[in-house]
Amino acid sequence: MKGLSDRIRVRSIVGRFLEHSRIFHFANGGDDEIYLGSADWMPRNLFERCEVVFPVREPAALARIHDEILPAYLADTLKARLQQPDGSYLRAGKLLKELKPFSAQDFLMQLAEGKVDLDAIPKAGASRPPAKSAAKKAEGATTANS
Repeated sequence: MKGLSDRIRVRSIVGRFLEHSRIFHFANGGDDEIYLGSADWMPRNLFERCEVVFPVREPAALARIHDEILPAYLADTLKARLQQPDGSYLRAGKLLKELKPFSAQDFLMQLAEGKVDLDAIPKAGASRPPAKSAAKKAEGATTANS
Protein backbone atom coordinates (compact mmCIF):
# COMPACT_ATOMS: atom_id res chain seq x y z
CA MET A 1 0.00 0.00 0.00
CA LYS A 2 1.46 3.29 -1.08
CA GLY A 3 2.73 5.28 1.87
CA LEU A 4 2.22 2.40 4.28
CA SER A 5 4.00 -0.73 3.10
CA ASP A 6 5.91 0.37 0.01
CA ARG A 7 9.22 0.15 1.92
CA ILE A 8 8.58 -3.37 3.28
CA ARG A 9 10.62 -6.13 1.65
CA VAL A 10 9.55 -9.77 1.89
CA ARG A 11 11.96 -12.58 1.05
CA SER A 12 10.88 -16.21 1.20
CA ILE A 13 13.41 -19.03 1.30
CA VAL A 14 12.17 -22.58 1.05
CA GLY A 15 15.08 -24.99 1.19
CA ARG A 16 16.32 -27.90 3.23
CA PHE A 17 14.92 -26.36 6.42
CA LEU A 18 11.66 -25.35 4.77
CA GLU A 19 10.35 -21.90 5.70
CA HIS A 20 9.25 -22.09 9.29
CA SER A 21 11.20 -19.31 10.99
CA ARG A 22 10.44 -15.64 10.65
CA ILE A 23 12.88 -12.78 11.16
CA PHE A 24 11.51 -9.26 11.26
CA HIS A 25 14.07 -6.44 11.00
CA PHE A 26 12.79 -2.92 11.50
CA ALA A 27 15.39 -0.23 10.79
CA ASN A 28 13.30 2.57 12.37
CA GLY A 29 15.62 5.29 11.16
CA GLY A 30 18.67 3.71 12.78
CA ASP A 31 16.89 2.47 15.91
CA ASP A 32 17.02 -1.20 14.85
CA GLU A 33 14.64 -3.80 16.23
CA ILE A 34 14.64 -7.54 15.49
CA TYR A 35 11.79 -9.91 16.22
CA LEU A 36 11.65 -13.67 15.73
CA GLY A 37 8.64 -15.89 15.22
CA SER A 38 7.42 -19.07 13.66
CA ALA A 39 4.85 -20.48 11.26
CA ASP A 40 2.73 -18.76 8.65
CA TRP A 41 0.52 -15.88 9.59
CA MET A 42 -2.52 -17.54 8.12
CA PRO A 43 -5.98 -17.62 9.74
CA ARG A 44 -5.56 -21.27 10.82
CA ASN A 45 -2.34 -20.38 12.65
CA LEU A 46 -3.55 -17.11 14.16
CA PHE A 47 -7.00 -18.26 15.29
CA GLU A 48 -6.63 -22.00 15.92
CA ARG A 49 -3.08 -22.17 17.30
CA CYS A 50 -0.81 -20.16 19.52
CA GLU A 51 1.84 -18.35 17.48
CA VAL A 52 4.49 -16.17 19.06
CA VAL A 53 6.58 -13.26 17.80
CA PHE A 54 9.05 -11.84 20.28
CA PRO A 55 11.71 -9.12 20.38
CA VAL A 56 15.37 -10.12 20.54
CA ARG A 57 17.16 -8.10 23.19
CA GLU A 58 20.13 -10.21 24.28
CA PRO A 59 23.23 -8.58 22.70
CA ALA A 60 25.01 -11.75 21.56
CA ALA A 61 21.83 -13.12 19.95
CA LEU A 62 21.16 -9.76 18.27
CA ALA A 63 24.69 -9.64 16.91
CA ARG A 64 24.44 -13.16 15.42
CA ILE A 65 21.07 -12.47 13.82
CA HIS A 66 21.99 -8.99 12.54
CA ASP A 67 25.56 -9.68 11.44
CA GLU A 68 25.47 -13.38 10.37
CA ILE A 69 22.01 -14.74 9.72
CA LEU A 70 20.25 -11.77 8.09
CA PRO A 71 23.11 -10.93 5.70
CA ALA A 72 23.28 -14.57 4.60
CA TYR A 73 19.54 -14.82 3.95
CA LEU A 74 19.46 -11.43 2.22
CA ALA A 75 22.28 -12.54 -0.11
CA ASP A 76 20.61 -15.83 -1.09
CA THR A 77 20.11 -16.11 -4.85
CA LEU A 78 19.42 -19.86 -5.11
CA LYS A 79 16.33 -20.49 -3.00
CA ALA A 80 15.05 -16.97 -2.29
CA ARG A 81 11.87 -15.64 -3.76
CA LEU A 82 11.13 -11.92 -3.58
CA GLN A 83 7.59 -10.68 -3.09
CA GLN A 84 6.46 -8.22 -5.72
CA PRO A 85 4.07 -5.27 -5.17
CA ASP A 86 1.17 -7.33 -6.53
CA GLY A 87 1.80 -10.10 -3.96
CA SER A 88 3.37 -12.54 -6.40
CA TYR A 89 6.88 -13.95 -5.87
CA LEU A 90 9.79 -14.08 -8.31
CA ARG A 91 12.97 -16.11 -7.85
CA ALA A 92 15.87 -13.93 -6.71
CA GLY A 93 18.22 -15.69 -9.14
CA LYS A 94 16.14 -14.49 -12.09
CA LEU A 95 15.94 -10.91 -10.79
CA LEU A 96 19.58 -10.74 -9.69
CA LYS A 97 21.25 -12.60 -12.58
CA GLU A 98 24.49 -10.62 -12.21
CA LEU A 99 25.12 -12.02 -8.71
CA LYS A 100 27.03 -15.20 -8.00
CA PRO A 101 24.79 -18.12 -6.88
CA PHE A 102 24.64 -18.26 -3.07
CA SER A 103 22.61 -20.49 -0.74
CA ALA A 104 22.09 -19.09 2.76
CA GLN A 105 21.21 -22.46 4.27
CA ASP A 106 24.27 -24.18 2.77
CA PHE A 107 26.45 -21.29 3.97
CA LEU A 108 25.06 -21.41 7.52
CA MET A 109 25.68 -25.16 7.73
CA GLN A 110 29.26 -24.65 6.54
CA LEU A 111 29.70 -21.77 9.01
CA ALA A 112 28.55 -24.01 11.88
CA GLU A 113 31.05 -26.67 10.76
CA GLY A 114 33.89 -24.12 10.64
CA LYS A 115 34.38 -24.55 6.88
CA VAL A 116 33.69 -20.89 5.96
CA ASP A 117 33.66 -17.52 7.69
CA LEU A 118 31.46 -14.44 7.38
CA ASP A 119 33.61 -13.09 4.54
CA ALA A 120 32.01 -15.76 2.31
CA ILE A 121 28.71 -13.83 2.29
CA PRO A 122 28.49 -11.95 -1.02
CA LYS A 123 28.57 -8.20 -0.53
CA ALA A 124 28.12 -6.73 -4.00
CA GLY A 125 24.47 -6.18 -4.79
CA ALA A 126 23.22 -8.00 -1.71
CA SER A 127 20.53 -6.31 0.32
CA ARG A 128 22.13 -6.17 3.76
CA PRO A 129 20.97 -4.80 7.10
CA PRO A 130 22.21 -1.30 7.96
CA ALA A 131 25.79 -1.05 9.20
CA LYS A 132 24.71 0.09 12.68
CA SER A 133 24.42 -3.16 14.58
CA ALA A 134 21.24 -3.80 16.54
CA ALA A 135 23.42 -5.57 19.09
CA LYS A 136 25.24 -2.33 19.91
CA LYS A 137 21.92 -0.59 20.58
CA ALA A 138 20.74 -3.42 22.84
CA GLU A 139 24.07 -3.55 24.61
CA GLY A 140 23.71 0.13 25.49
CA ALA A 141 20.11 -0.39 26.62
CA THR A 142 21.12 -3.39 28.70
CA THR A 143 23.92 -1.43 30.32
CA ALA A 144 21.62 1.50 31.01
CA ASN A 145 19.02 -0.78 32.61
CA SER A 146 21.48 -2.82 34.67
